[in-house]
Amino acid sequence: MSRLDRSLIAGLPPFQGLTPDELDRMIGQARSLRITRDQPVFEQEQDAHSFFLLLDGHVRVVKATPDGQEVIVRYISPGELMGIAHALGRTTYPASAIAAVDCVVLAWPGHLWPEFAAAFPNFGANTYKTVGTRLQDAHTRVVEMSTEQVDQRVAHALLKLVKQTGRQTEEGLLIDFPISRQDIAEMTGTTLHTVSRLLTAWEEKGLVKSGRQKVTVVEPHRLLMLAEGRIPKG
Repeated sequence: MSRLDRSLIAGLPPFQGLTPDELDRMIGQARSLRITRDQPVFEQEQDAHSFFLLLDGHVRVVKATPDGQEVIVRYISPGELMGIAHALGRTTYPASAIAAVDCVVLAWPGHLWPEFAAAFPNFGANTYKTVGTRLQDAHTRVVEMSTEQVDQRVAHALLKLVKQTGRQTEEGLLIDFPISRQDIAEMTGTTLHTVSRLLTAWEEKGLVKSGRQKVTVVEPHRLLMLAEGRIPKG
């Protein structure tokens, strides 16, 4: 197998502040994997054998609840780490990661995590920052679930995805990977029927356009006002 080049990771947020030698040491222990759409990168409660960096594609993180429901916790974009169970003091993965499109990932053996964190303080600090941000996100979502109307939750979810992956098109900001109404329902703790009803209503008002596994936000500012409860639902 050809050696991976440090340029793959140089400049990405988790590796900021690392020297070329440090980057070489890290990339020298990684392997590159292709994960086809809808295949798992790793699965919930599986032994945390590896941690990963997403190089290309999008991954949805899915958690099964004790009553058997699936909740989409977040989407991972290129340049983000995932499967960092060891940074949480866990030996198993807390959720599953499923390729939303064909993906390329770098994988490192899980046992290297503490070694890397000790040898490369910047990498450790950057990773803990990621963990902190995700815990804060999770907290925000719990608050949204308990305090917001369903239309606000769905609007917030769409705006978050647009901020993360939005691509400017003639029609507006396209969420740049396939996303179904069921996916949006699983992100926002609601039903497919409710999401379909909201998207149809918003389409009629010119806020969004949606097709099969495709959502474009046409009027982000008006959608934000709706998310924040600043305009009447009508």
